[in-house]
Amino acid sequence: MLELISVRVAWLGLGLVCAPAVMVAEVPVNLSTAKKAVLRYVDSGQYSKDLAVTADEASNWIAARAARLMDGEKLAVVLDIDETVLTNLPHMREMDFGYLPKMWDEWVEEGEASAIEAVRKVYEIALRYRVTVFFITGRKESDRPGTVMNLAAMKMGEYEQLICKPVGYTGTSGDYKTVARKRLEAEGWKIIANVGDQQSDLQGGFSEKTFKLVNPFYLID
Repeated sequence: MLELISVRVAWLGLGLVCAPAVMVAEVPVNLSTAKKAVLRYVDSGQYSKDLAVTADEASNWIAARAARLMDGEKLAVVLDIDETVLTNLPHMREMDFGYLPKMWDEWVEEGEASAIEAVRKVYEIALRYRVTVFFITGRKESDRPGTVMNLAAMKMGEYEQLICKPVGYTGTSGDYKTVARKRLEAEGWKIIANVGDQQSDLQGGFSEKTFKLVNPFYLID
């Protein structure tokens, strides 16, 4: 009888061991709570401080690298636009952090985004040290007029090229930007710094150094 009980206990234990584990998914932060946390981060001034830390690192690197210019080098800096040199925060607040293509296109067309001051200083440092500026943006080619107007209004109208996403492009932003930098390098430019708020702005190489700005608002592949 004891042997029979032992066998039954053994089988019961085996069943417990072999039973599939019940995975309890962690409940994500409530969306309203997350939005409030982002706004607290921005309104506290910490967002601007964190941007300034990375921007200062980029400025210092550009100045130091330009001082070591070698014969024949054509030095360049690549800057993203949205949440890099221009802030779309007023539009994002108005949309409650939602995205409607028509409303976004109208916002870009108006050309009223403010400069992110810390990163505009990176732009100014590049010009001061005679490093050529290229803007590579995920904005569409149809967004060019509003973007050109906005950059000029924010005193960032001196640059070599504004490279926008081609009409009909369906690939990732990261791939498109990598190809754009590769082309610039093939044309003889030495990209010494690539500054952006997304990993997709920076991935893929073709830059001596990359500088990732904080962006608590959205992610782009």
